[in-house]
Amino acid sequence: MKELAGKHIVLGLSGGVACYKSAELCRALIKEGATVQVVMTEAAAQFITPVTMQALSNRPVYGSQWDAREANNMPHINLSREADAILIAPCSADFIARLAQGRADELLSLLCLARPQERVPLLLAPAMNREMWAHPATQRNLAQVAQDGATVLAVGNGDQACGETGDGRMLEPAELLEEVIAFFRESLDRSGIPEKRILGMGIGITGRVNSHTGHSFNYFDFPEKPLAAYIGKHFSFPVYLDNDTRVSGLAEQVFGQARERKNAFVVNLSRGLGLVIISNGEIVEGEESFAGEFGHIQFGDSDRLCLCGKRGCLGTEVSGYALEQNFREKRAAGEVSLLSAPAENGSGGSVQYGDILEAALGGDALSISLVHQIGFRLGKALGSMINLLNPGVIIIGGTFSTAGEILTDAIKAGMRHTALMLPLRSCELIFSSLGSDGAVKGAGAIVLRKLKLI
Repeated sequence: MKELAGKHIVLGLSGGVACYKSAELCRALIKEGATVQVVMTEAAAQFITPVTMQALSNRPVYGSQWDAREANNMPHINLSREADAILIAPCSADFIARLAQGRADELLSLLCLARPQERVPLLLAPAMNREMWAHPATQRNLAQVAQDGATVLAVGNGDQACGETGDGRMLEPAELLEEVIAFFRESLDRSGIPEKRILGMGIGITGRVNSHTGHSFNYFDFPEKPLAAYIGKHFSFPVYLDNDTRVSGLAEQVFGQARERKNAFVVNLSRGLGLVIISNGEIVEGEESFAGEFGHIQFGDSDRLCLCGKRGCLGTEVSGYALEQNFREKRAAGEVSLLSAPAENGSGGSVQYGDILEAALGGDALSISLVHQIGFRLGKALGSMINLLNPGVIIIGGTFSTAGEILTDAIKAGMRHTALMLPLRSCELIFSSLGSDGAVKGAGAIVLRKLKLI
């Protein structure tokens, strides 16, 4: 149920106390399947550090039009061309004025002006003092940017950082969640299916999730009630919540290649890395449903800092964001790739892991080498897990499963380095065939399993 899957969002931050909300917004966008490229003004960096936003987005943060990381020195062109949408949150009164005047004297306003208007929507989430919001100049500027094609989102009413109360504050993460719930409701209404005929709603969400209580500990962690109950109060049917990797594993067990298997691993290799363990026909959840954090096992060889705050985590070397970082390092060292060549529109753009996988399938030597490296390291880690649990099959799912023909030999080579021969011989390596529908099927299977219908 990832509504933004495959979408690339440029999240722009202008100066304001509400920048702290952008951290949660960034995580929420990624949770919904988007990749997020953060661009910050100099003023925004006074309220929240680029390091924080880089850690949350898993991508370098841009703040200058003179950024030397772009080979053609045109980040405003590159970033705007690869975006599916540009969201400015918070959008200050000053930045709204810049847009209304068509100014282009720093990177964020530059890329807003340079965006292809017919393809890349510009969304503004205003945040300012109530008097600034109500000022005629601000209202004129808002009307002008709307006339120029921007979408101006609503503002909240309540306490403000200055101690006053009124309109102008940026919506809270909980209020943004209400927008997501409204989408669910709208989708249900459009389906034409009466609520009484719906058994329940299953939701897969990234991060730590306790499926027994319905708590999400990384996203929308509200103190008053679990996320599943928070959403469920809006519907007449039950709502069930689980980790997205476990949802994909359940899909494999019910609909996919683990149906007839009693002991299996299902690897979710996309932007991050997760693992579902099926033992004696049951998915291993652990005491509080946290089992399967494969990316945080200390199997890594590098000293890269993980988002969890520790070093040596496997996910820093085997994941989509690891592939992107490896690519950047190789390019900085002078290696050449087809992805380095300018695109047809004249811009190179920053490279995402999906681009690298596609280039590898297209024969790009550097991309193939980096995907092989990921596969070998994954295989070494899986070999150790084979020794521990003796699975009969390992199913590779997630975005990387599209590169199965490149990954297969590399993973097998890695497994031979660490696995004992007898359990290795009885373990089959295959790739998921569920495709993009796997997560939706898994979410549906949550409901069926909770109601003991399967």
